Amino acid sequence: MLAAFARAFRTPDLRKKLLFTLGIIVLFRLGSHVPTPGISYSLVQNCLEANKGRSGDQSGFLNLANLFSGGALLQLSVFALGIMPYITASIIIQLLTVVIPRFEALKEEGQSGQSKLTQYTRYLTIGLAILQSATLVTFARNPSSLFGGSCTSIMNDQSMVTILIMVLTMTAGTGLIMWFGELITDKGVGNGMSLMIFTSIAAGFPASLWGIRENKGWGTFLGIIVLGIFVIAAVVFVEQSQRRIPVQYAKRMVGRRMYGGTSTYIPLKVNMAGVIPVIFASSLLALPGLIAQFNTRADGNNPDWVTWVQSNLVRGDHPIYMAIYVALILFFTFFYVSITFNPTEVAENMKKYGGFIPGIRAGRPTAEYLNYVLTRITVPGAIYLAIVSLIPLVALVLVGANQNFPFGGTSILIVVGVGLETVKQIEAQLQQRHYEGFLR
Repeated sequence: MLAAFARAFRTPDLRKKLLFTLGIIVLFRLGSHVPTPGISYSLVQNCLEANKGRSGDQSGFLNLANLFSGGALLQLSVFALGIMPYITASIIIQLLTVVIPRFEALKEEGQSGQSKLTQYTRYLTIGLAILQSATLVTFARNPSSLFGGSCTSIMNDQSMVTILIMVLTMTAGTGLIMWFGELITDKGVGNGMSLMIFTSIAAGFPASLWGIRENKGWGTFLGIIVLGIFVIAAVVFVEQSQRRIPVQYAKRMVGRRMYGGTSTYIPLKVNMAGVIPVIFASSLLALPGLIAQFNTRADGNNPDWVTWVQSNLVRGDHPIYMAIYVALILFFTFFYVSITFNPTEVAENMKKYGGFIPGIRAGRPTAEYLNYVLTRITVPGAIYLAIVSLIPLVALVLVGANQNFPFGGTSILIVVGVGLETVKQIEAQLQQRHYEGFLR
């Protein structure tokens, strides 16, 4: 592998792409530490230090957003929102393609239609960034909701002009991150948006691990490292697993030439939904906590339902929270797979081009067979996602780590997935130049 890295840097055009990607990532991480105008950097650091290790008290959505921003959200930097508005916009547009006929037609138009959908995603990202930045400024005016009760003020000026500048700055930061991601996709290596998320999550790994060492000692620290290696190996194994359904294309004459007669396969991954169900479940489960937070009373005499939500649906170490979390992940896995893979459409395309599955008739029987196989594969995929997502919650109980525990949940799924995809792209470019890849 080290030899493959050396060959990659010895190839001029590939070296230029790698260095360009690294340069954009460095700029992205620098922007994550530049404070937003109106925020006192020293007061923020005091609040973070005073409430160190209490991130489990925050809502699941804040934990998720802080994870995807690489800690920039709690720093209230210019990149505080991170890539979260773009992720939300992409998911919304993808779901709307199934509901709105206009979007479905654009998807089928090919490159031109995809360009329009990408443009809609950008507009929606900016709109969501404005809403989320305004929400974050509201939290900043009452910092106890972000950092805990001991933090009382992080803004020196709460005038309307300052608030507007803060919203504008955070929204512009999201636009800049989106541009960075597209630059990496066009001129660098890998998918830009995915690498941005990868960088944000990986940036928090050293601090999380070192915090465990300081709190629990070297024995627990080394045990978690061993567990982490095992979890990464298991995630890589499952992410690479797929069911290959053989497809045979009949021979046909077009003019004087013979076409078809080839064999291929349809790869159905065990985890076809990726990390999307975990994001959906975390975001949806965070809503009751956010609603309850806005209905708390200053005198502490809260309604019964607010007390119940704060006791059972805010902390990740509660059995009710875990049970609902697993149920939502299972539901969203089947839901997302059902809207992203359409067996009927695949069967019709195969029939149109003369393709068939050996032993299965073309048309409706093929669609039923694909649906049967997909359902059987999705069951272990959904269970796998639920188990991996529970690792940070179990770590919260056993080790006292926060819900951003590095070796589990959303973080490990994204890091491993993006890492594998980026390595495959570098391998493909090396093999084009007659070099061996990373995996021999």
